[in-house]
Amino acid sequence: MIFFLLFSIFDMKSFLSTQIQESVAVKQALLSGPFVDQIFDMSNQWIECLQAGGQILIAGNGGSAGDAQHIAGELVSRFFFDRPALRSVALTTDTSILTAIGNDYGYERVFSRQIEALGKAGDIFVGITTSGTSKNIVAGFEAAKKKGMICMALAGEKQGPLNEMGDLVINVPSTVTPRIQEAHILIGHLVCAAVEQEIFGAEYGPK
Repeated sequence: MIFFLLFSIFDMKSFLSTQIQESVAVKQALLSGPFVDQIFDMSNQWIECLQAGGQILIAGNGGSAGDAQHIAGELVSRFFFDRPALRSVALTTDTSILTAIGNDYGYERVFSRQIEALGKAGDIFVGITTSGTSKNIVAGFEAAKKKGMICMALAGEKQGPLNEMGDLVINVPSTVTPRIQEAHILIGHLVCAAVEQEIFGAEYGPK
């Protein structure tokens, strides 16, 4: 029994170490290829949109819905320092709207219908999808395009319809869902930090 317990603990530690190493490797890969330039471009476009009075609409499913809410929260509340709020809405939070649209029009339209109501030309829609093929995100892109909005996505390694439709799509170099999601929130944090610093750093940032 003691041998079995020791083996189990050793095996679990090895498993956990491997998971951490895989997560670090994906983040390390973001330093190569086009990724830093893409994150830079995303940051600049968010800055231009917000300074022009626009808003960032964000959506995703499951864990990606959580990421959408997390990123919107960083913009509306604060990130590194106190400053005026930034306009952002996660399209994943209003259960009455989500269930009404899902019941009346189908789950594929839970985001596109909200974009029809809230979006305007010059706003940015960000779809977060590890697969890159989520039907309600694709429909959201279609609705946003009709409104004259800028369409961006955080996706996984596999390219899909969003790459054809989007103005900027960051394909995280992994096919493993948790590794992709971990990279997505890192990218979200980087963009929020850059936006906050560029718009408010001189006046409100640490002195």
